[in-house]
Amino acid sequence: MKRREDQTNTNPADYGGGAPPRLQPAREDDSDAYLVELGQRVRRMRAVRGMSRKVLAEVSGVSERYIAQMESGLGNVSIMLLRRVAEATGAPIEDLVADPARQPKEWPLIRDLLRQATPEMLAQVRAVLSGERADSLRLTQSPIAVDRIALIGLRGAGKSTLGKMAAEQLGWPFVELNKEIEREAGFSVPEIFALYGQDGYRRFELACLKNLIARPGPMVLATGGGIVAEPMTFELLLSSFFTVWLKASPAEHMSRVRSQGDLRPMANDKAAMAELITILSSREPLYARARATIDTAGARLEDSAKTLVQLVRHYCSAGCPFASRTR
Repeated sequence: MKRREDQTNTNPADYGGGAPPRLQPAREDDSDAYLVELGQRVRRMRAVRGMSRKVLAEVSGVSERYIAQMESGLGNVSIMLLRRVAEATGAPIEDLVADPARQPKEWPLIRDLLRQATPEMLAQVRAVLSGERADSLRLTQSPIAVDRIALIGLRGAGKSTLGKMAAEQLGWPFVELNKEIEREAGFSVPEIFALYGQDGYRRFELACLKNLIARPGPMVLATGGGIVAEPMTFELLLSSFFTVWLKASPAEHMSRVRSQGDLRPMANDKAAMAELITILSSREPLYARARATIDTAGARLEDSAKTLVQLVRHYCSAGCPFASRTR
């Protein structure tokens, strides 16, 4: 007879001659709680990357019904299906199955940095973490040049429109990161996603951001709404640009996106507003890491542009490199 997995061979002598302790199977409520938390992580990861449930189902090949069950905590997830969901979102599978309470908040960024580190860098990090060389890493925040502005926020926040208006008033170049990505890849953004998936698009995004950082001179940069989804890319943006979060209400985001005729990734989705609210709430803690926030809710374009220009000039007056060069 096949031995049950929760049984084990025991020797009474190991327990002082008494009867061995009765092995308790894993509590059902613990398993249920784990599946609920797993489902919440899938939903958050999907939302941060701006993917509707329908889009995730199409990309991963996992049925929309099964994803819905998984997100509600009712799924009995097989490792292969979970792997496909992770690959479709462009996220490591460990981000889904790991217990967030056991990991530091910075772990995704640290993990990605370690993967790209040289052997010499890894040896130095190992020495620091082991206590051998506590002073070998110095964590300092480098000053940000305020004549290099990056606008972040959900689609419909006004990054392109306000960015162009502000750049014109400041006399600085205006750059759209997605346009740079399309130029580099030779395809439109939807084609990049279709050909290379989320992971491929994020690689282009990181490479183009590095190229822009190396480009000298002032700049107003409009980024894609999902740039916050990749820890390394977002950290590079925060450390190289003065970031401004353009904030708006979910209703205004939806209205502006519809007026642009662009419903990615919410096209043909009856729960479009619910998805947008989920995406926005999932990304808010990340957007909030910006150096400044401008709430465009209920404001005229001209007023929001004026606020943005005043913000930049205020910080420039305190030592903006571009301002010092043009005095």
